[in-house]
Amino acid sequence: MASSILAFVPSLATPVAGKSRSRQAFPLSHLHILPMVKDISYQPPGTEINLLNAVSFSLPEKSFGLIFGQSGSGKTTLLQLLAGLNKPTSGSIYFQKYSNDGNPNQTPEPLFPERVGIVFQFPERYFVADNVLDEVTFGWPRQKGGLQMREQLALKLQRAINWVGLTGIPLDKDPNSLSGGYKRRLALAIQLVRTDTLLHVLVHS
Repeated sequence: MASSILAFVPSLATPVAGKSRSRQAFPLSHLHILPMVKDISYQPPGTEINLLNAVSFSLPEKSFGLIFGQSGSGKTTLLQLLAGLNKPTSGSIYFQKYSNDGNPNQTPEPLFPERVGIVFQFPERYFVADNVLDEVTFGWPRQKGGLQMREQLALKLQRAINWVGLTGIPLDKDPNSLSGGYKRRLALAIQLVRTDTLLHVLVHS
């Protein structure tokens, strides 16, 4: 049986902690932002068969959620919808902000694709740079801006490297010379540097 892992990481200042199933009901008293999937269904164009039917779940901050099922059950389709690669036939995907008392305090916000990162089962197939530093920063703006922006980018890079456990790897090392495990750590760091709002990881096991 294959599985996919979702990790909601709103801040790199604190490592992700905790595990949860995607359909579990979560207490909201300590939460602030939740990605919400509400009653989404998906029917590929030109077909009459739904690959997904009325799927709903939420994912708390700093948490993991596991989506599992048989091959062809719609796991990858669901992640593609979350990433904005396809649009659901019906239903909605959004962020909901909550106050400390657990009540919604703002109008729901759409989950835009730029706030989502994907790590594939074999991420090394998508490496493009000759060293770890260039690989991690490949998606950064070419114009780095002023000193404040450069400091923010440097801090974000350092946090991502620390978070995934790459601190002992030279930044000038060829990504393709890394072991399989470190290649996956590097792929995680790339997405954490690019977007620290919602990270979902596609893993087949």
